[in-house]
Amino acid sequence: MNIFNHNSRIKWVLFIGAFSLIGYFLYEINHLINQLRNEEKKKIELWANTIGRKSNYVQHTEKFFQQVKEDERERVEQFIEVHKIILQQPLDKELGFYFKFISENKTIPIIITDEFNNILLSQNIDLPKDYRVLSGDMLKEFSLNPPLKYNVYGMNFILYYTETKVYSELHNILIDLSNYLLNEVTDNYVFVPAIITDTSMSIVYSSGNVLPDKLTQKNLKKTLEEMTRVNKPIKIKLSNGRNALVFYEESEILNALRYYPIFFILIFIVVFFIGYQLFSTTKRWEQNSIWIGMSKETAHQLGTPISSLLAWVEYLKLQPENIEMSNEITKDIHRLEMIANRFSKIGSQPELTKQDLIPIINQSVEYLKSRTSNKVEFILDIPQDKAIILPLNQYLIEWVIENLCKNAIDAMQGKGIFKIQLIEENRKIHLDVSDTGKGIIKKNRKKIFQAGFTTKQRGWGLGLSLAKRIIEQYHKGQIFVKQSQVGKGTTFRITFSNKDR
Repeated sequence: MNIFNHNSRIKWVLFIGAFSLIGYFLYEINHLINQLRNEEKKKIELWANTIGRKSNYVQHTEKFFQQVKEDERERVEQFIEVHKIILQQPLDKELGFYFKFISENKTIPIIITDEFNNILLSQNIDLPKDYRVLSGDMLKEFSLNPPLKYNVYGMNFILYYTETKVYSELHNILIDLSNYLLNEVTDNYVFVPAIITDTSMSIVYSSGNVLPDKLTQKNLKKTLEEMTRVNKPIKIKLSNGRNALVFYEESEILNALRYYPIFFILIFIVVFFIGYQLFSTTKRWEQNSIWIGMSKETAHQLGTPISSLLAWVEYLKLQPENIEMSNEITKDIHRLEMIANRFSKIGSQPELTKQDLIPIINQSVEYLKSRTSNKVEFILDIPQDKAIILPLNQYLIEWVIENLCKNAIDAMQGKGIFKIQLIEENRKIHLDVSDTGKGIIKKNRKKIFQAGFTTKQRGWGLGLSLAKRIIEQYHKGQIFVKQSQVGKGTTFRITFSNKDR
């Protein structure tokens, strides 16, 4: 019977199932991370292309308005030529065509002054009443475009003009609209830190979700190096033919998602560990309850036949020739009483009293020696001239020694050397129990103390489990396999703490 192997298989199934779930979860998370990374890369490329298109759009817009501006200047120059012709021609000459040309200028604001800025003529502008000299804010406004100077018959004229109202409004509307639309695209599509630079990585063309401090000349190189370690920069071409590089990092969502499995696994391990401990504790409690119930029931069942045997021994003693036999039977009955007493104490906290360990060992070995094959040699390497006083429960310690002795005799198959050696070391007492039996294979050395584990064809696997409980829980000591070699034997070590020394 091997209860431990059955429980061990259940535990392995639980472990494999749990780690299979973790593996599947990590696979799915990794797949999701790769998808998000690809999506972010696509959005970065779209953002970079949008920046390029923005540059192209702005360039075309500027070209358009530059052309409009040049056309207006050309019209102003034509206006000057017409004005010169009118001033140079006799008054009686027909000049209707030229006056018509001047009067048809309904869009370009024009002011003509002499060399002292005295206003001679104005068109398409409402001048303040009594405003005779061009000066102040109006002079600044009309000086945004270089004024045109010309001379007619020794008289100096200056023509000032500004863009038409339609031109200014359209220019501002288109610029604002283009900035708004493109900023919407860049703001909505870029949620990762990104920077566009020239190929020398010294000039920043555009950026998104990057702190201004990281874009300074002092920190720019370090920032770009950090981004390069995360993702390889993307090469793009701007509308003016310039090459550019797009550097970007991963989003906070992606970074958080990458570390999420670690926290999940840690939480899972903690929960699984707690659950496993609860499961193991429950199983141990159930096993202990069964063993305790069996032990107490065994003690109870032994009580009746022991009482009957005592009566029969007293009857045998009435015959003188039965005295010797009766004494031996009495010893065995007392042994049965002691065993019943041991079983009755399982499950309750035993009483420990300060006792000498040496006599307990001697009595246990002497009893087993007389009932064991003479092919087994018993060796006691313990001091007989001194006392080893420890807080002990005699019945339970005898049980441990007898259990180890019986296991050793079974391992030697009734032939070999059984040795008990007592060693004093600092404040500890070591009791080494050795045999020359078949030994214990390495993988079973930790299992042998598990309740239900046994390598025998017959047995419950309780002896060493109860021995461990007696030594470690009741006597606060240790019991373990000190050494074992297959085919040569095993040594168990029991260690007691001697605080009084």
